[in-house]
Amino acid sequence: MGRFASTAALYEHLRPPYPSEFFRSVAQKLGLSRESSLMDLGTGPGLLALGFGPYVGRVVGVDPEPAMIEAARHAAAGAGRHITLIESKAETLAPDIGSFDVVTIGRALHWMDRDLTLALLDRLVARDGAILICASFSATDGRNPWLDGYNEVRRRWSPARLWEEAGRGTRTHRDLPAFFRDSSFQPAELVTVETNHVVSAQDLAQRTLTYSSSSPEAVGDNVEAMLRDAEEQLASFSRDGAIAETIVSTAQIVKR
Repeated sequence: MGRFASTAALYEHLRPPYPSEFFRSVAQKLGLSRESSLMDLGTGPGLLALGFGPYVGRVVGVDPEPAMIEAARHAAAGAGRHITLIESKAETLAPDIGSFDVVTIGRALHWMDRDLTLALLDRLVARDGAILICASFSATDGRNPWLDGYNEVRRRWSPARLWEEAGRGTRTHRDLPAFFRDSSFQPAELVTVETNHVVSAQDLAQRTLTYSSSSPEAVGDNVEAMLRDAEEQLASFSRDGAIAETIVSTAQIVKR
């Protein structure tokens, strides 16, 4: 069972959402059409694959975790969309998989072997195509005043090794020039969309379970204690059980 197996049931509904205007803005920037093809590496429950689906003609999602593939299949059926799903690590995709106009990667780049992934992208991305490194996260500039305490709860209950891994993942995502150094690709334009919504304090506490460092598998018998800790931390910021959240959704366009 993979690292994210115990998060699959919650991930789709509780992670900071990509808003519809994010997909529309990126699609317009890239000039996507029904003639375009897209592959989503580390697709998880299909958030990016399904979000970009209306703007392209063919979508393929790839993930090594069977539970995530099943979650993506269920989400696609519920949305009435067809996406091809492949259970595989990105680095071990068959060489005859073909090329795509867009290859998307969410917060999964740090799980991938750099050299193998760069070689894969070189053959996966069509000559005039693009890579999109995407993320959607709570704004860290003070507009979410509950966030520091919330993250401290996550850190407190996460095994130290996994929390350090999470930090390395964040650094990888932020230092894309280093990841693509000495390759045929370079980061180009960054698309940023900011949105505001209201989330229940209970759902925000449950969101802790969607991260690998504080997943049910990682926390084990301490799940209920961690959730109580998170809800207590969030209580002073909630109004009638709801908390305002500012979300930043980004797509770093990477091209040859």
